[in-house]
Amino acid sequence: MTIVIVDYGAGNVLNVAKAIEYTGMSVKISKDPADIASADGLVVPGVGAFAKAMDQLKAAELVEPIKDYAKSGRPLLGICLGMQLLFDSSTEFGETEGLGLIPGQVVALPQQKNYKVPQMGWNKNEVWLENPLAKTIDDKYTYFVHSYYVVTDKKYIAATVPYGQVAVPSIVVNKNVIGVQFHPEKSGLDGLSLWQSFQEMVVGV
Repeated sequence: MTIVIVDYGAGNVLNVAKAIEYTGMSVKISKDPADIASADGLVVPGVGAFAKAMDQLKAAELVEPIKDYAKSGRPLLGICLGMQLLFDSSTEFGETEGLGLIPGQVVALPQQKNYKVPQMGWNKNEVWLENPLAKTIDDKYTYFVHSYYVVTDKKYIAATVPYGQVAVPSIVVNKNVIGVQFHPEKSGLDGLSLWQSFQEMVVGV
């Protein structure tokens, strides 16, 4: 069983790979569409701006391979910006189309008294939907760094964290497509537990 991390120039791939390898899974970092097509589990990482990341995915001709993989029913996990890319669009630096794998839009965190933007640091998750990944972080703290968040129907929101008046979706799910807004590779033992649950999902398919 091999987990493929999509390497398109906008992700913290080495740290993600180390975290996955810690659980005993085989990991390949690749931008080869053939590797994506044959993966048992696919991870789309991401740091930086939405529009630039989509440009890089397009330049690497990876948009359609990722969409095709999602249709296969095998587990696909987006991390931080990688989670946001799963949605229809983002308002960051103008309207930009995303992968469209989960309905919704990425918008800026509002300015709130006593709450800085970006949200940077640890926050406590509250789980709303039953999901193998969500159960590992219920009432647990995970590490966030982001200025934008997703707005989507509650049927896709498996977990949230409070940030002032905003309930920030921390885990989103649409069938086999899952996104986490936090960085599991920076979230200590609870983050490693999430990777273990992802492994179980991969094996179970």
